[in-house]
Amino acid sequence: MSRIAYVDGRYVPHLHAQVAMEDRGYQFADGMYEYLTFFNRKVINPDLHFDRFERSMRELEIPQPMPREALRMVMMELIARNGYTDGGIYIQVTRGVARRNHPFPKAPKPVLTLGIYPSKTPAPAAYEHGVKVISHRDIRWKRPDIKSISLLGNIIAKQEAVKVGVAEAWLVNDAGEVTECSHSNCHIVDSKGRLITHPADQQILGGITRTTLLRLARELQIEVIERPYTLEEAKNAAEAFNTSVTANVLPVVQIDDAVIGTGKPGPVSKRLLEAMLEDIYQQTGKIIPTKTEAKAAA
Repeated sequence: MSRIAYVDGRYVPHLHAQVAMEDRGYQFADGMYEYLTFFNRKVINPDLHFDRFERSMRELEIPQPMPREALRMVMMELIARNGYTDGGIYIQVTRGVARRNHPFPKAPKPVLTLGIYPSKTPAPAAYEHGVKVISHRDIRWKRPDIKSISLLGNIIAKQEAVKVGVAEAWLVNDAGEVTECSHSNCHIVDSKGRLITHPADQQILGGITRTTLLRLARELQIEVIERPYTLEEAKNAAEAFNTSVTANVLPVVQIDDAVIGTGKPGPVSKRLLEAMLEDIYQQTGKIIPTKTEAKAAA
């Protein structure tokens, strides 16, 4: 069965989903997006995503295309029409179609599109053994806290990671501080077991999984410190990991040529991953397998 997309009020075959030549998203990257995951047809943390989505629209002065509850209904209808049990939902809003001109059009009509994608949770081995990353200069625009569709800086960093065969690129600003990754947030654990993460200011996108992570860490009585940290500090950390809606908590065991801690996922990362997966289970009833569980089931 072919996938179904939602384009500006219509449900259409995904392969036929199109936008106009003069859509400002196409010509200027004048728009924003959200990516949500669902398991057992239940969306993870939808209201946190809606809050961030609406904030991005306010920051860019793009009118909201429909009320939150209507958008929720479109999402659920799209999940039903596609027949997926687990997967991701991509939502995008642009300022709409207008004559190509830099200033905002006087009466914008935003264009809303949604697509459904297969689930892309990392393989159990990635959680079991951890992943390697590289550092890369943060060359993104200065408002990454807005979830803009302008992602060229992120793409360049990710491609450098792909070239050397690692999972991610940790972005480093001109002050030598780690901000976030090309498409996830990054965190370290110091020798005292404290979780250190860059504050959710205008230098990073405040990830929904990051928000959940900090709540769960505090529930587990893990001390959380929100402050900038340098690349050198990260390379000398006891543990490191990335967070995102698709990977949850993904341990990092090497940054550039520096092995992190013991070179294996550490105890704090493991506790947080277990707590994150339990949170997903409580919301959806979905068990995301680990390598150990996969062996036990065999």
